[in-house]
Amino acid sequence: MNSPFRVGLVGYGLAGSVFHAPLIAATEGLALDTVVTSNPQRQEQARAAFPDVRVAEAAEELWARADELDLIVIASPNKTHVPVATAALQAGLPVVVDKPVAGTAAEARGLAALAEERGLLLSVFQNRRWDNDFLTLRSLVERGELGDVQRFESRFERWRPQLKGGWRESGAPEEFGGLLYDLGSHVVDQALVLFGPATRVYAESDVRRAGAEADDDTFIALTHANGVRSHLYVSATAAQLGPRFRVLGSRAGYVKYGLDPQEAALREGLLPGPDWGREPEPLWGRLGAGESPLTGGGTPVPSLPGDYPAYYAAVAAALRDGTAPPVTAHEAAAALDVLEAARRSARDGVAVTL
Repeated sequence: MNSPFRVGLVGYGLAGSVFHAPLIAATEGLALDTVVTSNPQRQEQARAAFPDVRVAEAAEELWARADELDLIVIASPNKTHVPVATAALQAGLPVVVDKPVAGTAAEARGLAALAEERGLLLSVFQNRRWDNDFLTLRSLVERGELGDVQRFESRFERWRPQLKGGWRESGAPEEFGGLLYDLGSHVVDQALVLFGPATRVYAESDVRRAGAEADDDTFIALTHANGVRSHLYVSATAAQLGPRFRVLGSRAGYVKYGLDPQEAALREGLLPGPDWGREPEPLWGRLGAGESPLTGGGTPVPSLPGDYPAYYAAVAAALRDGTAPPVTAHEAAAALDVLEAARRSARDGVAVTL
């Protein structure tokens, strides 16, 4: 009963090596057992980082010894998410899938139905629910500090004028590349968690960089059932970065610049510790009314520590106790409903009613 759950990690690119493997290894109750990658350099990278880990060439090797594993984490390219998750569930293994879980909401709901039929955990890695700015904003909203929220602006912007290559920039339909499904999965999920279901979606999506095949500059406007309007921006071509959040309510507004520090820490090879996810005071957001935060308006709001480790801690608890996973496939499907509507809206130049 006290043995850790043994995890097989499929994929050891950016998502697998920077996010999943370190967080799994740092979670009490989980043990990284096997990494699946056919790339020799990544195999050596995995062995160097985790000397006791086993390495497999293909995911099929995991199904052959399913009785030796307790959880499969899928961090491979988008097009593989549904087939690998399906195979894992059919092998009787609980599954965590990186976002987006699928290319369509129907596929996500199909996976959810299969997991429910087999009585298995299925969760989606929406790690930015545990960003410091999101946790802070959610607390402000729940405490009523803003009054009635009227408009939510969320930006995930970067300045990357040169293409990097890879499946994320591919225009092939099966890859689900582009920012709408990549960063859009985060900003849409956050908006739905904060303000509930959307009833209307409008989007503008562009390919700005020469040689790019997929959207690299996209805007999404949501009307939520409760009347809140969300304006969501994702871009790789933003020469000047706007605030990460600008939230306007009947009592006050909250403005926050800068990204949560956890991704940068993980990229540097740091592991969760006592000061994990903390942010210095000059980067705190400001709460107030009537004046710009850039001219001293408002009061600094201490940023709650970011907490990506909480995701896998909740996964371990769900495996142990049978409780609900931290993010469900049905929640991911609701976000995919919005992303599919946004793609139709951008293509046809119309607003889409959900």
